[in-house]
Amino acid sequence: MTPPEISVATWRQLWRETSDKVADPVETRWLLEEASGLDASDLLRDLDQSPDLASIARLGRLLERRLSGEPLQHVLGHWGFRTLDVVVDSRALVPRPETELVVEFALFELDRLAFAHSDGELWAADLGTGSGVIALSLVAERDTVRVVATDCDQAALELAATNLSALSSDVAERVQLVEGDWYRALPAGLRGRLGLVVSNPPYLAEREWAGLDANVRDFDPFGALVAGPSGLEAIEAVVTGAPAVLCSDGSLVVEIAPDQAKEALELASDAGYSTARVEDDLVGRPRVLVARR
Repeated sequence: MTPPEISVATWRQLWRETSDKVADPVETRWLLEEASGLDASDLLRDLDQSPDLASIARLGRLLERRLSGEPLQHVLGHWGFRTLDVVVDSRALVPRPETELVVEFALFELDRLAFAHSDGELWAADLGTGSGVIALSLVAERDTVRVVATDCDQAALELAATNLSALSSDVAERVQLVEGDWYRALPAGLRGRLGLVVSNPPYLAEREWAGLDANVRDFDPFGALVAGPSGLEAIEAVVTGAPAVLCSDGSLVVEIAPDQAKEALELASDAGYSTARVEDDLVGRPRVLVARR
């Protein structure tokens, strides 16, 4: 595919031409920031300056990828998630706003446990960590938490390791990445000691795959999205397995699809949690199962 033609002019002219092509002012700004290497304030200051040829060429490559349908996050190569800026690519799901809410509820549960257990560090497990954003957010935002982050996909763990390496050493050393399937990957010594199990597992049914937007279906990993024939397979594994590894007042926080709230609550009830509820996401859809032993 031939890169879109861009005339050599000022950044202001490039802004106009890019905006005409992508038809989204926010995307336009992000693409120009990435191409120029400038932050928003510096780019605005230099709008009437002439861009160098390397920046023009880079913008052309970014535009070509975006106009071909590649997700903006992949085109940029990084994305913001809460306090983090993480590397994103096809090895794991692009971090989504719904998962930021999962972290919010997980932190609330950790704070509750920290108040009750003021005598030491808390341990958490992030099951199916993908790019690592949940585990990394927990340790970045709470300095008394240690996290074991598991994934059965080696490529996803390599991406998580890349993102982990960007944290300061005193924060990064509180995350342990382990390859393996759900609870089987956890060190035996943590069983019964975890204060929190958190997960954004795959929760789509196989029949839903074909109907996904192309920018999801063609770029996000199948195994990170599709759980099996019903879509509940991974949620069931996470919900039913947590009581064996949680401490007596530990918590479970799991992202679910909006139409799975009833089934998720039934699974929690059958597994013997003392309380369970489903919290809404930012647009009012049931999204996060929170259960306590």
